[in-house]
Amino acid sequence: MTDQPARDPKLEDEFYKRADDIIALANKMADTAERGRVGGSLMFASTRFNCWISATGFRNAEEMAAKRAETVAYFLEGYRQMLELNFDQYVENFDAYMKPKG
Repeated sequence: MTDQPARDPKLEDEFYKRADDIIALANKMADTAERGRVGGSLMFASTRFNCWISATGFRNAEEMAAKRAETVAYFLEGYRQMLELNFDQYVENFDAYMKPKG
């Protein structure tokens, strides 16, 4: 028996489709801008959007401010987990991901 909730494959597909769409946009931007700058813009956009999402869950600024440390810790931990997962996948699949095909 597992403590994990049941996963909905349709929701997971939608999650990865949204991520892939955002990555495709970033790749397009990287055609005309430095990759590091595109990555910085992507990170800024993510933080800004997540702050907006967080703000929608509070009644006022004081309530939001009181949860600052908890909210920041939540997003930092999520980012760390996703970064480590993707980094490890790139290490394990470096040749397939980074070598030109053909």
